[in-house]
Amino acid sequence: MLVFETERLKIRWLEVSDREFIFKLLNEPGWLKYIGDKGIRSLEDAKNYILTGPRKMYERFGFGLFVVELKESQLPVGLCGLIKRDGLEDVDIGYAFLAEYQSRGYAIESAKGTLEYARKLGLERIVAITTKDNASSSKLLEKLGMTFEGYVTLPQDDEELQLYAINAAK
Repeated sequence: MLVFETERLKIRWLEVSDREFIFKLLNEPGWLKYIGDKGIRSLEDAKNYILTGPRKMYERFGFGLFVVELKESQLPVGLCGLIKRDGLEDVDIGYAFLAEYQSRGYAIESAKGTLEYARKLGLERIVAITTKDNASSSKLLEKLGMTFEGYVTLPQDDEELQLYAINAAK
């Protein structure tokens, strides 16, 4: 299901047919370093991730992580979306892209569209978390107009993460 479009991108729901893309993305060195190992070792694991993660969140909240694909080719290049996490009061924005599609403006383009989508959903405040050593993510969050608010540790984790926020209602 199409969620929204930007100038160069289509943002849509994840489908089970995206399992090969998810397998590749969730095993990228950047994902493993900055987001963490989700234990995706097979296409079946990728399918289960889609069904128990993003698809379940769509059912519960009407949003989740969405596929970012190029308009011209329909090639999936990343994920961007809204996540309701345990340990965070507010909904947060998340994104990740295949290495070969980073530094092309796709993350900022899809994240801006996602913030606009959050406004349409009536969400007033959006947060984002990132590891302390992920300078490119921090820079992108600041470009979005998000402000660093401090540090947070999520349940079942011991890593202190940077917390950014923006008033999405503006």
